Amino acid sequence: MLFNSIDFAVFFPIIFLLYWLVARYLKLRNILIVAASYVFYGWWDWRFLFLIVISSFVDYYVGKKLYQTEDEKKRKYLLIISLLVNLGFLVYFKYTNFFIDTFVDSFRLFGKSIEVSTLNIILPVGISFYTFQTLSYTIDIYRKQLEPTKDALSFFAFVAFFPQLVAGPIERASHLLPQFYKTYKFNYSQVKSGLLLMAFGLFKKMVIADRVAVLVNQVYNSPGDYFLLKTIK
Repeated sequence: MLFNSIDFAVFFPIIFLLYWLVARYLKLRNILIVAASYVFYGWWDWRFLFLIVISSFVDYYVGKKLYQTEDEKKRKYLLIISLLVNLGFLVYFKYTNFFIDTFVDSFRLFGKSIEVSTLNIILPVGISFYTFQTLSYTIDIYRKQLEPTKDALSFFAFVAFFPQLVAGPIERASHLLPQFYKTYKFNYSQVKSGLLLMAFGLFKKMVIADRVAVLVNQVYNSPGDYFLLKTIK
């Protein structure tokens, strides 16, 4: 689901109203955030939800175990598990075809040609953001800069929080996670300010950036042509 889509224009007001209806009930509110975030993320392709769920489970478990043990060897093994799972997902989905192309091109430098087809891999939206966000949580605990959360629901909400899930920024757990531990009261001025920021952001994206992209993409699609014209002139 894109922020500048009709789907989101329907989705957001519904979640916004439901959020403030249950805002006083911490557990119910976090359940809503997790459910809404999974609907938001799975709207494009629900199968990729398994990645974010697995990543959340692994880092929640690893975080608890890292805090419970003082054995440095075990702590390193636990950190390696987190790194392998998260970076394994990222490397497979984002860089597999890049490595295949690089491997083929390296043979061409020596006058050899090999036939290796790239894989039909679809890149999950936002995988870099939630991968590094969960990794930062595990690494901070490993460095003893953060205590693990005892609230699994809050942690899952922290990982999947839809307003920054697919476009960032990557938030450290020490900053964002505590915000899921407490309730909030409706503040008209803050809500108004937030909605104005959203409206201004959508204006810059849809009215300015998307219109400029029409011209910019012409150059990116055939940069050699524009470089040649500039050289001739």
